[in-house]
Amino acid sequence: MAPPINLAMFLSVVVWVCLPAPGTGESPSSDTFEKWMADHGRTYRDEAEKVYRREVFARNSEYVTAFRRAKGRRRSYTVGLNRFADHTKEEFLATYTGGNPPSGASVPVPVPAPFKYANTTAPSSMDWRDRGAVTPIKDQGNCGSCWAFSSVASIESINQIANGELISLSEQELLACDKNDSGCDGGLHYQAFSFVVANGGITTEANYPYQPNQNIACDSSKLADNAVSLTSYSLVPSNSEESLMKAVANQPVSVSIDASEFMLYAGGIFDGPCEANLNHEVTLVGYGTDGNGTKYWIAKNSWGTGWGDQGYILLEKDVDRKEGLCGLAIRASFPII
Repeated sequence: MAPPINLAMFLSVVVWVCLPAPGTGESPSSDTFEKWMADHGRTYRDEAEKVYRREVFARNSEYVTAFRRAKGRRRSYTVGLNRFADHTKEEFLATYTGGNPPSGASVPVPVPAPFKYANTTAPSSMDWRDRGAVTPIKDQGNCGSCWAFSSVASIESINQIANGELISLSEQELLACDKNDSGCDGGLHYQAFSFVVANGGITTEANYPYQPNQNIACDSSKLADNAVSLTSYSLVPSNSEESLMKAVANQPVSVSIDASEFMLYAGGIFDGPCEANLNHEVTLVGYGTDGNGTKYWIAKNSWGTGWGDQGYILLEKDVDRKEGLCGLAIRASFPII
């Protein structure tokens, strides 16, 4: 029997922050800084800043080289330079995460439906991309709107599974109109589902396109033009990768995660190190096992196709921590049509 849903766990670890999107780069070398600048459209306000950024870039290059050459530990994933290669980790976290957990959190309204997959049997592997239920990778830009992208991705997928139509839906509607969440300052997937339920649905991306700007007001005329409606949403029992697997076997699931070490990820199965300081949200669209017997989750991110594995990250599955790798099993939810 699956463990009971621990709503207190969901609410006690709320972190209203997300990591905006890095890109990727190639083999590090101090000689490539000018080319890297051109490739990423980078300019600086003066020569002093450029000199500083070149030094940071060089240190990040050294890290990537050291990672690739490290002995004594087989690496299951790779790293590479990206458009944030001129940032220190501290700068990146300070700029692309932000805010503190709210002083108090109430039970979501409407109250989520019971977890309905407890008594189901999950297959050994699943990839919803192969079943045509996943839209292309999107890019949240320099805005902490991962929560909106994760939520929309899950809604897009369940709509295809239930109704046979894969429609790209509007993150902008959530970003601008969902006042339970905080726009570019972050939010939570299950609160986004709650908004869509209460609103009677969500419109298409074509009708309400994405503009990553905190100050753009809600266009209320779009709120009644719904393409997909939800009846409810459900929380996955906390700290149970088994329950999470059962859910993902039936539909993609939105999860919160600690993405602090994802910035330079370039492919393979990420196995840490990472903590469980939830600061980002992604969508689990499948799971499987590689040729070495390592189990993994397939996570759809919102940092564009230039990051990671064409916009995806594989995360080690069934680790020896109840919260899952990087806390991915702590706070998960899915929409119900």
